[in-house]
Amino acid sequence: MRIVRPTIICAVLIATPLWAEEPKPSPLQPGEAWESLRLDVFGADAISETPAALALDAPFRAHDPALVPVHVTQPADAPRLTEMTLMIDENPSPVAATFTLGEAMHPLDLEVRVRVNAYSNVRAVGRTDEGDWTMAGRFVRASGGCAAPSSKNAEAALAHLGEMRFQPLSAAEDAGGLRREAKLMIRHPNYSGLQRDQVTLMTIPARFIDLLEVRQGEDLLFTMTGGISISEDPVFTFRYRDNGAGAIQVRAVDTDGAEFGGTFPVPAG
Repeated sequence: MRIVRPTIICAVLIATPLWAEEPKPSPLQPGEAWESLRLDVFGADAISETPAALALDAPFRAHDPALVPVHVTQPADAPRLTEMTLMIDENPSPVAATFTLGEAMHPLDLEVRVRVNAYSNVRAVGRTDEGDWTMAGRFVRASGGCAAPSSKNAEAALAHLGEMRFQPLSAAEDAGGLRREAKLMIRHPNYSGLQRDQVTLMTIPARFIDLLEVRQGEDLLFTMTGGISISEDPVFTFRYRDNGAGAIQVRAVDTDGAEFGGTFPVPAG
């Protein structure tokens, strides 16, 4: 009797993931917008891309174009920046914010959330205390951030307008003394002027924080001149050198002239 033996077929399977890993954030891309913006905002001054002086991190593809985190940092031995301009090339108002930086912010470590309206280069352009310009950036894939609906209706937004929260995060000693990390949160719709009321479908007039000042005692940490590209309910996470003066003082003014402020204690040690 003929015995039929089963044939065992061995196959080598090449495993492939069900989804591809998201690429790392992409570098700045060539674009016509930057050439004109550069002259309009910074004039003919030379601007160098120097990773040893300044770095910017942002997501390759934003999950929410109205809340895109942008993190600007410097190495410890980088030249001190006296000012930094955050730019989003393809936004209706490309200059998102300009920061004046106190000595206590060196080396710079600052994160802010922005709106990105179209696939765009996002840049940080800093000026050193010697007058040189340095730049870092990423190309971010996001669209519609400036016109994205507010997360709350106008009545709810106005009810909590200007409320602030200051959250100390960490503190560590280094060669320069005590360096702290903190998060500042401000309740404000920061209307861009491109959003529509979801009930009436009428355009909501622009209203945003255009001046923010943060100090420890008499010493300036930073000021910000803002625009429509800063997100709703702005959040600023930053590191600063503790001068021992205690409380953090915050003052903000929006485009309607409303002024908000707060004084926040700093933990000991």
